[in-house]
Amino acid sequence: MSDSLSTSSMSISTDRGSSSPPHISSPNDLSSVDTVLPSHSNGVGLANPQLSGGRRKMLDLVNKLHSTGVQVDIDLPQIAVIGSQSAGKSSLIESISGITLPRAAGTCTRCPTECRLSRSDSAWKCVVSLRFTTDANGQPLGQARNEPFGAIIYDKSEVEDRIRRAQRAILNPTKPAKFFLDDDQEEELLDSQLSFSLNAVTLQISGPDVADLSFCDLPGLIASVSSSSRGSGNDIALVESLVTTYIKKPSCIILLTVACETDFENQGAHRLAKHYDPDGKRTIGVLTKPDRIPLGEESNWLPFIRNEKETLENNWFCVKQPSSNDLKRNITWSEARQMENDFFSSKAPWCELEGLYQKYLRTSNLVERLSNVLSDLISKRLPQIQDELEKSIILTRGLLSKLPPAPSSNPRSEILALLHKFTSDFLRHVEGVSDDPSTSGTGIGLMQAIHPAQERFRREIRRTSPNFRPFKRIDAATKHLPAPAFLRNEEGNTSDDSGSGDSSNEVSWASLCKRKTPADDIIYVDDVLDRAQRARTRELPGHYPFVVQRMFIDSIVKEWQAPAQILCKIVHNIVSDNIKDLIKEHFGEFGQGHLEQRVRTIVQQHLKQCLERTEERIIWLIKLEELPFSLNTHYLADYRAKFLAHYKSAREKYEQPDVIDSITRYKVNPVPVSSSSRHATEPTGIAKALAGLAEAGLSGVAAHDLAKLLPPDPMEPALNIMADVRAYFQVAYKRFTDNVPLAIDLDLVRGAERNILSVLYSNLGINGVDGHRICMEMAQESPQVADRRADLQKKLERLEVASGELLSLGV
Repeated sequence: MSDSLSTSSMSISTDRGSSSPPHISSPNDLSSVDTVLPSHSNGVGLANPQLSGGRRKMLDLVNKLHSTGVQVDIDLPQIAVIGSQSAGKSSLIESISGITLPRAAGTCTRCPTECRLSRSDSAWKCVVSLRFTTDANGQPLGQARNEPFGAIIYDKSEVEDRIRRAQRAILNPTKPAKFFLDDDQEEELLDSQLSFSLNAVTLQISGPDVADLSFCDLPGLIASVSSSSRGSGNDIALVESLVTTYIKKPSCIILLTVACETDFENQGAHRLAKHYDPDGKRTIGVLTKPDRIPLGEESNWLPFIRNEKETLENNWFCVKQPSSNDLKRNITWSEARQMENDFFSSKAPWCELEGLYQKYLRTSNLVERLSNVLSDLISKRLPQIQDELEKSIILTRGLLSKLPPAPSSNPRSEILALLHKFTSDFLRHVEGVSDDPSTSGTGIGLMQAIHPAQERFRREIRRTSPNFRPFKRIDAATKHLPAPAFLRNEEGNTSDDSGSGDSSNEVSWASLCKRKTPADDIIYVDDVLDRAQRARTRELPGHYPFVVQRMFIDSIVKEWQAPAQILCKIVHNIVSDNIKDLIKEHFGEFGQGHLEQRVRTIVQQHLKQCLERTEERIIWLIKLEELPFSLNTHYLADYRAKFLAHYKSAREKYEQPDVIDSITRYKVNPVPVSSSSRHATEPTGIAKALAGLAEAGLSGVAAHDLAKLLPPDPMEPALNIMADVRAYFQVAYKRFTDNVPLAIDLDLVRGAERNILSVLYSNLGINGVDGHRICMEMAQESPQVADRRADLQKKLERLEVASGELLSLGV
């Protein structure tokens, strides 16, 4: 482990602190200390009984926050020790913690080793456990898993071997951890499945002379991988990523360890520290192995101590740890500190440094500076941490609330409740809601979505009206028929418009409605007469069989089937989209989606059956119209008279232009008769005729009625047929455009809702003998959702526990 770069995150007890950030502490604030720490003879680290109660509570609180695991979510104050290979950081950690780390030849840290030290009045003990954050394939786990590794250790000499065995267990994730507790193969590490791992060995150490601190010894930064090593090129990036996760955090104090036996420029740890702390505000430098500086080069390192080179806010320090020979002699911690003090007191140029810079020599002075800086950071961060915890708790609860409800212990009752709520909601939509933003994203309700299609259907049927012309075909270019004035009031614009606002269904209308061109659609009066002449059999002269009218009516009715079927399909699509949205709304978050899929399949099959019944009903309605029939004789006669007059008037406009012009001008600008007017004009012929008829007792005769007095028209039979057909169309098309939407509404819209609950019950099988099993399967939650909920719940638990710890201190 001494041959690797380690990163240590430490939470250290101290007796000084303020609300200022870590970089506020000035080098001049620290008094010179040139002796070993005044602790007990066997004391280690920062155990300081002189700390005030309030400060101790705050430091203990930070340790408790780390114990909750909330550092995953919140940036907690910590110290990270980084350095290049063989930089002496392992010895530095040992001097603070009092434990011995593995030091076999060729070994290095290959997985994180988390140490949590706490001072207690009980006897010294160490608990070793394995902390897994990834599986055997390196994939992250939703929540860390902690496994105890062996019995509690009461002898410090056993710690080194237990750490080594625990590391082997981490690097061989497919083997049981217990195997490595009993294994005596010293070279087992050579055959490890992994060269490095993100999973960690965790040490929990407590005792009366143990420091209140924590650190994480990480695998060292690797500059290159030799052919003889067990690593790969990926290990370089992996180890650097591990170090980066610590030092990139704003509340991380970087302790940069640099070995004096190696050129400063060749030690890559400084590059990382410079990248994440370019101004040196939270970096403390420490020079190690001063006894190995080549002769005559000592002066190259003094500018660092004087903070003249690579200036840092909290200065550079220099420490001297035991050599390899000293370690072999098993010197005590107190002996090591005394040897360090003797070295700096007698060895030039260190002993010749001015008193101002003596405080930057020795481990004790370094530890005091770390204590002060960390204390300042803790004092500043605790109130901020409370705010961050509260915000994270609110955010986490919000994320949990957005997840589907957890599976019920009684899934059958829950499914029945969902089905009842769904069918009730669907009934509400079928009956009609004022608006519904969930309807296929249109923001309108089911019935509002159907209305445009119904209106379009009405216009499509109206477009099939016979386009009669009371002129001969040879006069098509010179004679024109105006739109009937009497239809404008009841139908509005009767032009061949197609815009309806239902653009989403325009393709259906355009592709299925086979329309004739305007030229092909026109029927001239001579064509009608010709067809009537050919239809005569034994009729008297001037009489024509009804079959002529029926042929025209049949040709019209045949065009009604396509628009009716299109309307049916469009309504089916609208209902289908609406019900899909409702299914998604009611069942989308239940289980893994099996219930939603089953309900959608059953409902779509039910809807398909409704569609088939409706299509059969439409065919039935078409057959009803095959034989002309109506008891609405009043409207039929009224329309016939109006259309006959309309056709005759159009013909007479061209056959008797003078008479028709007089009638038209009279209607537009009638001349009043007034005996009192000096400028009264003589009555026109039309006025005289109307006056004469009135004098004869024929009152109520209008000007346009005079056209009936014109000589008989040779096309009179054809005009009568045209009026019959056109009048019947007006009655029949209105009847048909009411009946088809009503049938679709009855069998398709309301039919989809009818008996849907019983259909769902019977097809889901939840009331059968296997009902409980079926409900359990459908209620089974998605593993992704379950894992997400578990992660959020554990995160919330961490946050709430941490928040409770802060509140207990009154932060």
